[in-house]
Order: sequence, then structure tokens, then C-alpha cells
Amino acid sequence: MCELGETIKDCRYPMVKMCLTGTDAPKSGEGLRIAVYQGEGLAGDQKAIDYNLKCLKEWAEKAASYQAQILVLPELFLCGYNILPDDIPHVVRTEAEVQELVGPIARKNGLAIVCPYAEKDPVTGEHYDTILTLDKSGEILRNYRKCHLWGEGEKTNWKYPYVDHPEEAYRPFKVNGINVGLLNCYEAEFPELYRIYALQGTQVVIAPTAADVGTVNAEGVFFSSWTYPDISKTAIPGNAYSNKMFVVYSNHSMRQFRSDGSLSGVYLGNSAIADPYGELLAHANNMPTLLIADCVPSNYMPTHPYGESDYIKDRRPELYAALTRMEAKLPDGSTYHYPKNPNKRS
Repeated sequence: MCELGETIKDCRYPMVKMCLTGTDAPKSGEGLRIAVYQGEGLAGDQKAIDYNLKCLKEWAEKAASYQAQILVLPELFLCGYNILPDDIPHVVRTEAEVQELVGPIARKNGLAIVCPYAEKDPVTGEHYDTILTLDKSGEILRNYRKCHLWGEGEKTNWKYPYVDHPEEAYRPFKVNGINVGLLNCYEAEFPELYRIYALQGTQVVIAPTAADVGTVNAEGVFFSSWTYPDISKTAIPGNAYSNKMFVVYSNHSMRQFRSDGSLSGVYLGNSAIADPYGELLAHANNMPTLLIADCVPSNYMPTHPYGESDYIKDRRPELYAALTRMEAKLPDGSTYHYPKNPNKRS
């Protein structure tokens, strides 16, 4: 619910679209002023990282000028999304290295930053599709590794995390006194994950993504059998409503290039912020855009008459054992067995 309505400023790139509840940002514990940036970038090497960091410095300053308390960036923002196997040694960074790069930007602008990157575990050397969240002092709030990998490309590039410690996967943290959780791209389409967060009192779920029209493969061929579904109009508002939470979806826009000028991918540019009523507080068209919205939970009354019904309190967990079975019956009558360790899938 946006008391002042949506306003649009700066009709040049980046376009700024805002939905604010007041002039000042929400106080601690009351809400969170969230900025989402979508734009073009580079992918695949150190030059791409340098360029994307330069852009981040500009965007963080812009977000701070609107008193944003957290800036959200798209999936694999730091190195670009369409990472080819030969790119990996040139783009992976440790958690500490990314903190060193992004922390000063957070401190300078006094806002938390959600920065997705390609992670190298300093102990095992394994690679992950990761989201690092820093607070306004540049300290680490959460380093979340993507659990549900999409497509063969991701399954080739990245490892599945939390195999031995699943309890570490979906842990909320606080920004400005508000409970925040993270999902990564494809994961924003799994209702179970929102409910896991809702059962921990999460008020805002942030989901960086790289939903594309198509990408260029290692042979230089643009591949697009079909455009990625636009879940900003379906799964994002639907899961926000059914869990009475805000959901923030941050995508790349337009095109992403490699540092030699060749095309890397084309993206949907459909970033959005949904509220607990399943309405979009702010949404972008496919152009460089900064979305800014105040997410204030107390502005939203119960979704059912008289407040006598509640999706969380009215659950019957004793009926839901089927959700955690390690097999599923498929429509064709066959049975799918889930691997205990997805990294060892056949």
C-alpha cells in the first residue's frame, strides 16, 4: 500500500520509479526503503568486474540520494550472468574478496548492498552462484549460495550447497530492524521456499535473477528456444500474497556484452517489488531503471475478512509429510527419486 502513490522522476537513464510512504525513509523496525537497480553490464572476465563495480558506485550513490536503506542487484551482477566454462577461473572470487570490493561502497553511501557474484570457496575451491549481503557498514550479513540450480549450464558451472547442513540454507537476517530472506532467480518460483521464510517471521524476500530472452553459447551462437517466463506478474505477487510479505525481484535489463564487444545475453528487464496484498508497488520496463519503494509491514491489514483466518496459523503441518518425501509421482505414472546429494546426480 503506497500512501503517496507511484511517482516517476528523471525520465532519462536510469529512469527512477518510486513508491514511497513518506518523505523520510522508515525508521528501524518500521520498514525498509528498498532500491532495485536493473541495467546493462559486462560479463565474463576481470574487465567485466571492473566495469560493473564502476557502475555500482554510481548506482549506490543514486540510491543513497533517495535515502534507500538497501540496494539490490541482479543475479551474478559482479561478473555478469552468462558465464562460460572457460570464464570461471577469471571471475570467481572469495567472500572476503567481494567484501573488500563492495564494502567501501556500502560504507560511503550508508546503505546495505545485495551483491550477487561467482564464489570460490577458499577451503574447498568449489564454485557457487552466490549472493553476498553487506550492511551499511560493509559488514557481512549473509553469504547465501544458490540451492536450486537452473539448466545444464548452471549445473555444470556451480555446486549445490548445504548438502550436509540443510538448516543453514534459509536463514533470515535483519536490515533496519526488518526480517529479510534471500532467494536466487529460479528459486523465486518455488512456493515452499517462501513458506519456509514465512515460518521464521520473514517480512521481505529478496530474489536477484537473470531471466533472459536468450544467451550466446561458447560457439558464439545465440540460443533462445523460448523467452524465460515473466514471473514478475505471477509467482512474485502470488507468493507475496500467500505469505503476507514483500517480494523483491531484481533482473538485468536489455543486453549484456563481453568485454570484447560481443553479445553475451539479452534480458527481460522485469524487476518488480510486490506487496503483501499481491500488488506491484513498483515495476520496471526493459530499460535501465532504479526502483525505490517503502516496504512497511504495518500498513497492511489482514487479507481475509475480520482477520479471523490466517495462512500461517491455519496450517496443518501434520498433513504435509508428502512435501519432504524423497520421491514424487509424476503425471505419467512414473516415480522420480530425489538424490540425497544433488552433486552426485547421474
